[in-house]
Amino acid sequence: MAFDFATPVERRHLSDGRPSDWPSDWPSQKWHRYGDQVLPLWVADMDFVSPPAVLKALRARVEHGVFGYGLVPDSLRETLCAWSDRHYGWRIEPDWQRWLPGVVPALHLASLALTEPGDGVLTVTPIYPPFLRVAERTGRTPQQAAMAEPVAPGEPWRLDLEALEAAITSRTRLLLWCHPHNPTGRVWAHDELAGLAELVVRHDLVVVSDELHCDLLLDEGARHLPLAAAFPELAARTLTLWAPSKTFNLAGLTTACAVIPDPALRGRFAAVAKGLTPDGNVLGLVAAEAAYAEGDPWRQALLEVLRGHRRSLVERVARWPGVTLSAPESTFLAWLDLRQSLALAGEASPQQALLQRAGVALSDGADFGTPGFARLNFGTTATQLEAALARLDGVLSG
Repeated sequence: MAFDFATPVERRHLSDGRPSDWPSDWPSQKWHRYGDQVLPLWVADMDFVSPPAVLKALRARVEHGVFGYGLVPDSLRETLCAWSDRHYGWRIEPDWQRWLPGVVPALHLASLALTEPGDGVLTVTPIYPPFLRVAERTGRTPQQAAMAEPVAPGEPWRLDLEALEAAITSRTRLLLWCHPHNPTGRVWAHDELAGLAELVVRHDLVVVSDELHCDLLLDEGARHLPLAAAFPELAARTLTLWAPSKTFNLAGLTTACAVIPDPALRGRFAAVAKGLTPDGNVLGLVAAEAAYAEGDPWRQALLEVLRGHRRSLVERVARWPGVTLSAPESTFLAWLDLRQSLALAGEASPQQALLQRAGVALSDGADFGTPGFARLNFGTTATQLEAALARLDGVLSG
């Protein structure tokens, strides 16, 4: 089946060809934060129409016309079990699943449920910005360890186990982990994960493993192995977070799942969630089931598109003096090191400079704990990506 990843979809102004009583646009964080002249390559939201199977399922649910409080259907739980077994070789159980309105709420709920006020919540930087706010927002102590930067341009970022262990104190209880890693795109090597697992057990930590990008591994033949599956000794102390939001471009339907094998951890997590999170999004649950049941052909086609975009981006960055990129091994996000850019010398914020001088919006590395970097979202059409890269050329090639 052919899928269209080439035709740009208008997301800013939607009036053409629509009934007169429809809105002129549907506000989008990605496309409406900045002015009409800015090309947005920032928040992790793709510009592709979601899989046909998902759209079909949503239309059928909307036609029903009643949107009362829903329940997580058994069929969705079984579908996720089948997806996990088929794609990761990990046999999970339906009752391990806690469906939630997103991964970010799950991070905060885990801190509230599994730690006490003042306990340490540890993560590595750079990292997806909400990770850095969890401890403060929940009355815990933030703890961070820096990853090891590439030793040469183009080489990967690495987990610095010595730095991670040095950040652990007697109050450290929770590790917020990202696997694959956002923003660097790393697919962690087995030796890195083995070292992490040993450290977690020795220090008696609980792990929240955000595996949101695990279905978009870009290297041919690569296969994701969940942390709790790769190291069975971690299963009873790990909460694995999955969602169809990145893989199938369903972020606005706010549906995710925490897979928690240990009944005690699961009970504590569920107890805290009551009253702090709403019941399931009835449309999001429908979309999730359709995506996991029938969306894999679309995902495979998407991966081919993203691989091509990654090649184009790597080639383009090589032309920008002083800018380096470790090619992402997963997802549709690229982590640009702009600290030595000749064109941006003296700029306090490379992201702001590119917004003002090129009219391209990237995510600011300072928000990820690493100033001087920027995250670029290449999950868009080739036409839109090329237009943005041409603008960046005008600034960074000079």
